[in-house]
Formats: sequence, C-alpha cells, structure tokens
Amino acid sequence: VTAVEGRFDRGDLVACLDPSGDEIARGLVNYDTERALLLIGKTTRRIEAAIGHIDEPELIHRDNLVLVATEQQTG
Repeated sequence: VTAVEGRFDRGDLVACLDPSGDEIARGLVNYDTERALLLIGKTTRRIEAAIGHIDEPELIHRDNLVLVATEQQTG
C-alpha cells in the first residue's frame, strides 16, 4: 500500500489503483481508513507495531480481491 484515499470502514468494497491511477482490482478491506493510513508502506510483520494489534495479516485478503482488466490489456 502506497496511498489511501477516501473514507471506508472494515468490510467495505474499495478500488485498488496502479501508480498511473488506473483501477487494477477491487476488494473488501480488513481495516478502516484510520488504520489503513497507519499501514502505508508496512509489511505484514509490522502491522501489530503500527496499530497496536492485528485483526488480519493483510489489508485485503486475496480471497476478497478481484482483478480488473485494464484498458491496455483489453485493448
């Protein structure tokens, strides 16, 4: 995670963007905005140190993530 925009709660559907701002995936988040902001740039091992506890070892679990075809891929 390199940035967090907008407001969301745990369990909300969010868009994942590449550095160009193109949507590459959508997923259900395990942490709300406040905690997600604290996780920017952190590895899984550093989640507990960043927020004081660990609910889940990732911001979005792969079982809750759907990749989206980009215009370049469909092109």
